[in-house]
Amino acid sequence: MKVLLSDGASLTARQCATRLARAGHRVDVLASNRLCLSRYTRWVRRVHRVPRFGADPIAWLDAARAVYGRGAFDFLFPTQEQVAVLSFAQALLERDGIVTAVPDFSALCRVQDKVAASATLRSLGVPQPETGTDPGNWTQFPAFVKEAVGTASGGVRLVRSRDELDQALSSRTEVVIQAPATGPLVMCQSVFDRGTLVAFHANERTGEGAGGGASHKLGITFPAAREHLERLGAALGWHGALSADVIRTDGGPRFIDINPRLVEPQNAYLSGVDLVAALLAIGSGQPVERAPRDRPGVASHQLLLGILGAAGCRGSRRDVAREVLQGLARRGSYANSVEELTPCAGDPLAAIPVAVASAATLLAPSTWSYFAGGSVANYSLSPSGWDELLRARNGPETGSRTVPPENGRDGK
Repeated sequence: MKVLLSDGASLTARQCATRLARAGHRVDVLASNRLCLSRYTRWVRRVHRVPRFGADPIAWLDAARAVYGRGAFDFLFPTQEQVAVLSFAQALLERDGIVTAVPDFSALCRVQDKVAASATLRSLGVPQPETGTDPGNWTQFPAFVKEAVGTASGGVRLVRSRDELDQALSSRTEVVIQAPATGPLVMCQSVFDRGTLVAFHANERTGEGAGGGASHKLGITFPAAREHLERLGAALGWHGALSADVIRTDGGPRFIDINPRLVEPQNAYLSGVDLVAALLAIGSGQPVERAPRDRPGVASHQLLLGILGAAGCRGSRRDVAREVLQGLARRGSYANSVEELTPCAGDPLAAIPVAVASAATLLAPSTWSYFAGGSVANYSLSPSGWDELLRARNGPETGSRTVPPENGRDGK
């Protein structure tokens, strides 16, 4: 099958490329930067340049449709926040013969931004930390202030007083305010076939890398979180991938973020659950069987994130050198762990991003932010981009900028 990934810059896209190619598919990616992470692997055949997605998702959509048509692809695989515009434009994609797997836009709108997602979780009884949207009535500190739209910890600020809260709100309109929850962070990942859960995996973040990402993970069983996520997907009639960040507290799971997309699926695959294959199957109309329960205890890592995290969190060349040496020698936190992002076995190009990031941060640790921030900027949906979709959801076509006249499969 010829598969076109909607993004080539993210960690998720890089992991999906490896998984798809090793399963025998031919993989191309869309990216606004030719030097994206997915260029440095033998598993990606070609990188197609498209406009940057975040601020102008409609322009990105037009370019993506053109690439798909020219390349005679079989499947447009959603790997990042492009899910939002693909969901918005489903009627148009179906007219063009573009095959993908995304939820109805009405369902996506209930979880795409943090304000809507918090309200949806509350309405379904899915547990969250103490949460509010009215800053005037908030009295508990410290607290996290979350902008409605943000990616990879973007738009999240910790405040410790009323003055800091007021300062954080000075340039924001809609926010979620949330009390901290105590416990490890668990990333829960799932795939739904029109409201039916077909695959689930949970892994605990055992090491924090750049931008709050997981440099190290450990597969776990988390049935309580699974039940809540299954109820959420069923209530929304979800079709496609759905992920959540959950704090495992002594009192049970507390959901702190919902992502209407796939997130870093390789630890799941190593644990026996192939989320990528499940998403491909539901989108292409293949028979889908409920995935087996996964095997807990599988440890994996992303050395690139570990190196950038050492530079960003500790900021010394010695710390970076220690991280590089431990990763290469598989010592310390890298012992008995599998590389999930840039495995070099049979893929020597995969070593290039790690080598470049190592050299740069050893020379100047502050360069970590260039690598981490630059990739997120290539795929994150900006507040203005999300507003454009909401404004245009029932609009006409305007010139070459395609604004679908219908929204979702049901046209609501």
